[in-house]
Amino acid sequence: MTTAFADASLTPVRDLLSLTGRRAVVTGGAQGLGKAIAARLAEAGSDVLIGDVNADLAKETAAGIADRFPVRALGFGMDVSDAGSVRLGAEEALESFGGIDIWVNNAGIFPSVPVLQTSDSTWEQVFAVNTRGVFNGSREAARHMSNGKNGGVIINIVSTAGFGGTAPGLSAYVGSKHAVRGMTKQMALEFAPMGIRVLGVAPTFVPTEGNMAAAAQHAPSSGTETMDVMTNSLIGRIGTPDDIARVVLFCASDLSTIMTGSTLLADAGQTI
Repeated sequence: MTTAFADASLTPVRDLLSLTGRRAVVTGGAQGLGKAIAARLAEAGSDVLIGDVNADLAKETAAGIADRFPVRALGFGMDVSDAGSVRLGAEEALESFGGIDIWVNNAGIFPSVPVLQTSDSTWEQVFAVNTRGVFNGSREAARHMSNGKNGGVIINIVSTAGFGGTAPGLSAYVGSKHAVRGMTKQMALEFAPMGIRVLGVAPTFVPTEGNMAAAAQHAPSSGTETMDVMTNSLIGRIGTPDDIARVVLFCASDLSTIMTGSTLLADAGQTI
């Protein structure tokens, strides 16, 4: 039986945007995009569990969010490539918050290695984190969201690399992100009857800790600034982590109730 999503036409905008009473999990949330996303979800009223391979940093980030906003925020050591680790993270959210309403699959890696030098282990690691990690998180989230009355939202952080080729050396990364776009569509089909929406957000390059380290590897030896590797922006500036976090907040909120299966480009016009 298909669950009908509520018609929010008469709901005030402030209530559509509010996440008060909801419970979120953000993978790879200790820094970068994930940290910005967790903070915006918390500001909108959601409790947040930050899952990250760096458990100490996840707890530090969660403590900072709890100091800023009147919500519950927890840090948890989570390896998204390990289904058991993801399951434990979900169980922690259930025990601490009483449920899961929002799950953001943000964790990802992007080693830069030319195809001919890419080892089997490197390829498999990229897909284990970027693709299987999304599958593990989405499956675990849906299991628990389908047990609740209000359904939920799963948001996959894709990339503009999920829409085309990018810098040399990122074959595994590009392939993994194309796969996540496909999973977003398929899971939207399968989860809609459970009252669960699935959306993707595809950011352009923004200056996070991981992205800046990767960009430095590509900076020419002539002394060109690291940020010059950034594709030209049509909005007159580079993007920020919070630019992406606000798009994720839209997806997580009832403002986007009509949407599922789409991947939103948050790319400053990069893919035009």
